[in-house]
Amino acid sequence: MKKVWFLSLVLILALSAAGCGQTEKGESETGSNDYGPIMVTTTIGQIADAVENIGGEHVEVHSLMGPGVDPHLYKAKQSDIELLQDADVVFYNGLHLEGKMLEIFEQMSESKPAVAIADSIPKDDLRKDAADETVIDPHVWFDIDLWKTSLTEVKDTLIEADPENKDDYEQNAEDYFAELDELKEYAAEELAGIPKKQRVLVTAHDAFNYFGAKHDMEVMGLQGLSTDAEYGLADVQSLVKTLVERNIKAVFVESSISEKSINAVIEGAKNQNHDVKIGGELFSDAMGKAGTEEGTYTGMYKHNVDTIVNALK
Repeated sequence: MKKVWFLSLVLILALSAAGCGQTEKGESETGSNDYGPIMVTTTIGQIADAVENIGGEHVEVHSLMGPGVDPHLYKAKQSDIELLQDADVVFYNGLHLEGKMLEIFEQMSESKPAVAIADSIPKDDLRKDAADETVIDPHVWFDIDLWKTSLTEVKDTLIEADPENKDDYEQNAEDYFAELDELKEYAAEELAGIPKKQRVLVTAHDAFNYFGAKHDMEVMGLQGLSTDAEYGLADVQSLVKTLVERNIKAVFVESSISEKSINAVIEGAKNQNHDVKIGGELFSDAMGKAGTEEGTYTGMYKHNVDTIVNALK
């Protein structure tokens, strides 16, 4: 614990020092760089992909969290210092998704834009933890309409940092949002083909509640909204009981979470003479590898839709 707090302190001090000398690069007070693209650092890949689409040639984007990385548990590393120091703008999800980095972002916001994009979503549209209504579900990217609201914050921040290219940012955002609307229609059409009785999505943790609400699917997770939450034998037994009683045949693993928890559920069902298969791997908190279709937001979302439909239809 002392090591974690010490590293956080080192990062905060380094970022504070970096903030004092940023004007040496020729940056304006808004954070834009007169000698090249806006340097943007993001946390999760979903945000990085959106910034690349909206920013186009005017941004250089670096994501701290790559494929298979769990943002709930992520702790800033020494290697992150340079990316955070060099950034003109930092985008993160917020709503405690990156809970172990909040102190760093708060400190950074004193010297440069450090924007929690999900904070722009109206509170009434956010989903709460069924077990604790004081806890907000941070996985907003699984509701495409809410995600567009978050990304409007990205567009507006880039325009503020680089007003000369306002028209480009607005056009890029319009084009990207049209692509997201097509994705939303595709998902709705495909998922509608799953019979009502079989529209149950069982995963390792509660990352898909926005997805389920949007597409009229019941969602069950072994762990809570954060993978930082513990699960025990009682949680496994409760989920196994549901699978057996409702004759649910498939559960799903997540790319950023160990299969251990889901395998415990499958084994528990087997002990009660109920066969459950792994319906496939879903991308929840992290996207696929760079250069692959799943390494983009639209490709990741489509992969999830196709995987769910193939397993449950």
